[in-house]
Amino acid sequence: MMRIDILTVLPEMIDSVLHCSILQRAQDKGLAEIHLHNLRDFTTNKWRRVDDYPFGGEAGMVIQIEPVDRAISALKAERNYDEIIYTSPDGEMFSQPMANRLSMLQNIIILCGHYKGIDYRIREHLITKEISIGDYVLTGGELAAAVIADATVRLIPGAIGDEQSALSDSFQDGLLAHPVYTRPADYNGWKIPDILLSGHERKIEEWRLLQAQERTERLRPDLMTE
Repeated sequence: MMRIDILTVLPEMIDSVLHCSILQRAQDKGLAEIHLHNLRDFTTNKWRRVDDYPFGGEAGMVIQIEPVDRAISALKAERNYDEIIYTSPDGEMFSQPMANRLSMLQNIIILCGHYKGIDYRIREHLITKEISIGDYVLTGGELAAAVIADATVRLIPGAIGDEQSALSDSFQDGLLAHPVYTRPADYNGWKIPDILLSGHERKIEEWRLLQAQERTERLRPDLMTE
């Protein structure tokens, strides 16, 4: 079973996301556990503050090292962790191959960035991996943590009813997904490709591969050069 512990100052921001659809089914099946931890529970500040002004006189607030260290230490006292991840705009870009690798781990901590950032000593001494979900800035790393959790947990065997469905998702083979259609085969004169009605499995698979390659070359040519 995979366990994901998420450290955040805004647990309510992603609580509902982690308890619906595939994520909830995976937890109900005992395939995954996802726990939210409020960093404010680990501060010694009587006002439950976890941030302070940056040294050097710059605008914005910075998450302090003490509550983060106390939270991570408390979790590590209970079990070993394969990765301690920080969601950061300058981290390694999240991808399907990375999700595949993470899905094979047992215990993960995700620290959500917030405010101006976190005390850099956390990144130097406590974090093992930094991940970005795109070249833009969010209010906090909570949404990024939810993306990472969702993309990872859905790959655990049994999380999705039809495991072959996950294997044919976009990016699993470095290509975008091929077009898919369902009934009716003719809607207002808009017909599906005849090949899909042929019943010829090999030719259908060849068509799907060609379609995936064509769509990738047209929409995401950068993937063809990686």
